[in-house]
Amino acid sequence: MAENIHIMGIVNLTPDSFFEGSRVQGADATARIRKMWEEGAQIADLGACSTRPGSPQPSLEEEWRRLEPVLQDIAPFVTPGSISIDTYRAEIVRRSYGIIGPFLVNDVSAGTLDPQMLSTVGQLGLPYVAMHMRGTPQTMQGCTDYSDITEDVLAYFRDFALQAADAGIREWILDPGFGFAKTLEQNYELLRGMERLLELGRPILAGLSRKSMIYKALGITPLEAMPATQVLQFAALERGATWLRSHDVKEAVQTARLYSRIYTSSPGAAK
Repeated sequence: MAENIHIMGIVNLTPDSFFEGSRVQGADATARIRKMWEEGAQIADLGACSTRPGSPQPSLEEEWRRLEPVLQDIAPFVTPGSISIDTYRAEIVRRSYGIIGPFLVNDVSAGTLDPQMLSTVGQLGLPYVAMHMRGTPQTMQGCTDYSDITEDVLAYFRDFALQAADAGIREWILDPGFGFAKTLEQNYELLRGMERLLELGRPILAGLSRKSMIYKALGITPLEAMPATQVLQFAALERGATWLRSHDVKEAVQTARLYSRIYTSSPGAAK
């Protein structure tokens, strides 16, 4: 697999994430994290607050109640760059840092849902994933009025780049936000034009795994959406993504390896 392709495995510490197979708690979560690393994930992404469309948001203390025991459990063997935490709350970032030290912050709101988020990340010197979203998880699917989805997302991140610099965030990854404040067709339009986002000079993370843009388009369930997920992950790599966020690490690694074999293997490389 090409060295510049990274796999982020999804670990949902929630009772209501849209894909039931991703939900784990306690010791099962620790086992899932270890398995993802063994399968080739560079990072296990822990989320204790579902952000699927329309999902009710737990309180900060409820999010922390789900997350803290897992962080305490994995703290002795976490290495730098091996964990990300999927949260939009600065206080969760601060508390998590106190247990496991540096990690990657994965924020679906790019700082819009907590005015302290960007300054907190900058002060702690943490790397950051900024995702494009409009509104909140409850309202976002009514915020889809774009003139040009790709250009609007590009403009969003041009503005974010200035905010990140002001906050002292030096290392950040761009996530186009597939499935967030976008219609089914807008998701595919954005994927087709994703190469335009490369002009910002930031790594691109594609979060496509088992999403509604797949299962609704095909008339299947999230459980049946793994093969089609691999198709879209491959398409994302072709358009410049270097991070794949996936429920299924082994399959994402296979996708990345085949992409590398086609596009980066030298003539005569070992078969």
